[in-house]
Amino acid sequence: MSTTRLLVLGGVRRFGRAHGYEVRRELMSWGSDEWAHVNPGSIYHALKQLAKEGLLRAHEVEESDAGPPHTDYEITEAGHAEFLRLLRCALATVDVRHPEMLTAGLGFLTELPRGEAVRLLRERLDGLAGWRASVAPHVQEQDPADHLRELLGWWVHSADSATAWTRGLIERLEAGAYVMAGEGPPRPAHPERPAPQGRPARP
Repeated sequence: MSTTRLLVLGGVRRFGRAHGYEVRRELMSWGSDEWAHVNPGSIYHALKQLAKEGLLRAHEVEESDAGPPHTDYEITEAGHAEFLRLLRCALATVDVRHPEMLTAGLGFLTELPRGEAVRLLRERLDGLAGWRASVAPHVQEQDPADHLRELLGWWVHSADSATAWTRGLIERLEAGAYVMAGEGPPRPAHPERPAPQGRPARP
């Protein structure tokens, strides 16, 4: 649910005010149904649940020439705080069971100030080093004839690859890549967007 909460809160936050279809369309255009298993039903459920918790504010819109009745959502102050908490956790925490949290967090990377993003990613480096240190000694201990040695080796390789990528991202951010929160002109909400023309190619 944490990934869904982050995606839905972040989606509403970017629009400023949006109804469920707009949020669903935005998240589906990211392919989140595939890498985060966030389907339309879970998005609508999350919108209602987050409104119930006071993290979103629901506005009932009556039928008009513009369309049928629907519910618009906007994020509350408590919702902003929860969004930022989840985003910080997604970037700083290494959770091999839920890699989709990092994926979701990267989608909102520029919602953080540059210095804070770098600090969180350095925390991630510490977590990766701890994960590697907990696994690497067992590779040599494993019987060479036991194929599970390959699983441990894969985890070590994954930690090394993730470490190299994280260091690269930190270097890019420190060199000025991207427009981060607090930099440049304010970002306007986009209450109306054209339908996406297709998803990015899958790896």
